[in-house]
Amino acid sequence: MKGSMSVWQAASLSCVLGWIIASSLLSFTVRLRSLVQPWVTRHVVADTPLILKIQAFQCAFLDNFFSVLSCAVSVPFYTAFLPLLFWSGHSKLARQMTLLMAFCDYVGCCIKDMVSAPRPSCPPVRRVTATQDEEEHAMEYGLPSSHALNTVCLSGYLLYYVLTSEAEMNITMTLFGLTLVCLLVALTGIGRIYLGMHSLIDVVTGISMGLIMLAFWLLVHGYIDDFIISGQNVTSFWACLSCLLFFAYPTPELPTPSFEYHSAFTGVAFGIVSGIQQTYNSFHSEEVPHIFGPQLPLMVFTGRVIVGIPTILVVKFCSKALAKWLLPVVCNTLGIRIRSSCYIPALKGNENGMKSENKQPGYLQKMVSIFPPKTYEVDNGIRFVQYAGLAWSVVDLVPSLFSHLNM
Repeated sequence: MKGSMSVWQAASLSCVLGWIIASSLLSFTVRLRSLVQPWVTRHVVADTPLILKIQAFQCAFLDNFFSVLSCAVSVPFYTAFLPLLFWSGHSKLARQMTLLMAFCDYVGCCIKDMVSAPRPSCPPVRRVTATQDEEEHAMEYGLPSSHALNTVCLSGYLLYYVLTSEAEMNITMTLFGLTLVCLLVALTGIGRIYLGMHSLIDVVTGISMGLIMLAFWLLVHGYIDDFIISGQNVTSFWACLSCLLFFAYPTPELPTPSFEYHSAFTGVAFGIVSGIQQTYNSFHSEEVPHIFGPQLPLMVFTGRVIVGIPTILVVKFCSKALAKWLLPVVCNTLGIRIRSSCYIPALKGNENGMKSENKQPGYLQKMVSIFPPKTYEVDNGIRFVQYAGLAWSVVDLVPSLFSHLNM
């Protein structure tokens, strides 16, 4: 079993590495963009009259309603509830939702930056960005709608989890759940158009991709979960996969925040996986107490939240500080040119990047010479380490504190 898992891991990593090399040599991103982008752009322009008709119903209530709904189905909103799911005893649901969000976020952002299709033109379309998160989303490319894609996948998987947890399948509950999910997806799609954030083609593509990705996830989620909790070389495999996914990410036509979101959430996924793999039997098995049960009443859960939230925020701060100091040192040692857009003032605006002062390249520098000789953004590595540390604390450090405090 151990040998077969090693072969499977090596084959997976080799496929990703092969894709990186092939896409770089063949300029796959540029070629695909030249074929797809004009077609999508024409549809975005053609959808403008429909957007204006929907926005003709403009009023303060709809502005507020769809703005709140967009926040409620966004990745940051879902992410804020993940620690509560872990600490309430629903670890399986929490880790599956985490990995599914990482999967959706990576694929959605890749398609956005690969196609680099515009959002609806403003003006004539009125764009409503009620929050800082929405303003950052407006800086991304349009197709597909991440909100529509994530809503289909996450609400669909949550419905699947609830229905399969029941001892007997209730047809009434199933129909009610399906109706609720469909209504949420429809309102999300309409809301993104009403707010001027997406055209119809963006929303339809997001929903279609969401259905395909949800179907795929339902086929493989059991195997992935088994691998995380009992597989071989889990942490090292996931670290290698995370690193390769950084290089596999397509280069957009113009810089966008999409890669920053991917860097952060890939770090979250790595932190969750590495922590769960080490502490599954102690804190995350099916036998752990669940909220509202005799061993985890509401008052104890509240105490967990009071202890846990400040702890993970401290770990996030410390992880960021450590990464800001350590990564430049490591890159300098390896002779990797780096720059920083915001985290390290000394490297801000440095197009040539920081490079090693060693005149003779050492053994480690020769090893990394296989990477393209360009300047790399160190901020993405800092984000990865920062959020990996935060996620690890959620599933490892904080549950250990709960155990010591008899919570």
